[in-house]
Amino acid sequence: MIPIRIDRDQWGEITESLLRNKTRAFLTAFGIFWGIFMLLLLMGGGKGMEDLLSSNFAGFATNSGFMFSQQTSKPYQGFRKGRWWSIQVPDVERVRHAVPEADVVTPTVRIWGRTALNESKSCNVSICGQFPEYDRVDNPKLVYGRGINEVDIAQRRKVCVIGSRIHQELFSLTENPCGKSFQIDGIYYTVVGVSGKTEGGMSIGGNATTTVLMPYTTLQQAYNIGSRVDILCLTAREGYDMKQVQAKAEAVLKRAHRIHPDDKQAVNMVNAEAMFSMMDELFGGISILVWMIGVGTLLSGVIGVSNIMVVTVKERTTEIGIRRAIGATPADIIFMVMSESVVLTLLAGMSGITMAVLLLHGGDVVYSQVNPDAAPISFQITFSTALVAAGTLSVLGVLAGLAPAYRAMRIKPVDAMREE
Repeated sequence: MIPIRIDRDQWGEITESLLRNKTRAFLTAFGIFWGIFMLLLLMGGGKGMEDLLSSNFAGFATNSGFMFSQQTSKPYQGFRKGRWWSIQVPDVERVRHAVPEADVVTPTVRIWGRTALNESKSCNVSICGQFPEYDRVDNPKLVYGRGINEVDIAQRRKVCVIGSRIHQELFSLTENPCGKSFQIDGIYYTVVGVSGKTEGGMSIGGNATTTVLMPYTTLQQAYNIGSRVDILCLTAREGYDMKQVQAKAEAVLKRAHRIHPDDKQAVNMVNAEAMFSMMDELFGGISILVWMIGVGTLLSGVIGVSNIMVVTVKERTTEIGIRRAIGATPADIIFMVMSESVVLTLLAGMSGITMAVLLLHGGDVVYSQVNPDAAPISFQITFSTALVAAGTLSVLGVLAGLAPAYRAMRIKPVDAMREE
């Protein structure tokens, strides 16, 4: 085992050796610095982007799917192709009973292009009629009040949950609008909640910030829509795939509405579960790419350190021979060379870690200032990641000095004198 003995003389020798050729030492260290700097910077940036997308999708069920009615493309049981049909409220119960793999089955209906009025203030809005179960598919992340409940549905209450932009334009962001009223198409609705969802997030059917959420039965009565359903929303139970759930629900709808079983156009489906899975795979691929780039750059820097140490050993052949002649052991020579390699690698690497951490912290500060109302996003790496990086640098420093150290150990005093 190589004894570790560090004293002032050894540190002085290491410093003198590294400073003997400043330009060469700097260029060699820069490869290590740049490799670890880019690796951590890309890791922090990737983490920040993942947090940003996650915050946009927060509250949205990752195991969800959505179904819409479209024109038929095949004739069936006396009906011609091109027939328009619509999902109805009774279909919800049909799917619930026939598809036990579905956890949530709930309908929504949309009306676009309406104007909400509050005294002299106005705002363009869309209206979404829903049941309380829809919050399990797309949680509104309430900042004030409550959501739609079963009593609202049963009594057809004229209550609603408004988006953040409606809150800002009809009332004030600093006040709680719950209990206050505004009108749409001559009907007054009382605000019972305010959604905290922001623009750019995942939303089915419209912009969440300009959407008025109200009981399905209230919208049904106000606009005389009958039992029409615009979107049938589903989530899969744990252990089941949304594609399988949607396939069974599609078969149920086609039987109920006399649609050809092979008609691929009549029912339009969006599989959010598949979209989230693709995003996970995308971030996984980005993570692998980041590691490949960072490790590749680090290895090139390590090879540079190893080559420089070989040159250093060649230049110090006489010195090493003299050390061997006056009693230096092979372990002493190995430690001398490897300590220089490790110190050079660690100094360059820790500088890269420090610079990356400072820049990522600056990214956090700039983002929070530019988007003060957005969810907090962190581009910073974790402390454990920094420790792993430092440990990796130590190992790489040892590996870089291994070959030059053993070459130095094999130098014989007689050969060193002869070379001189």
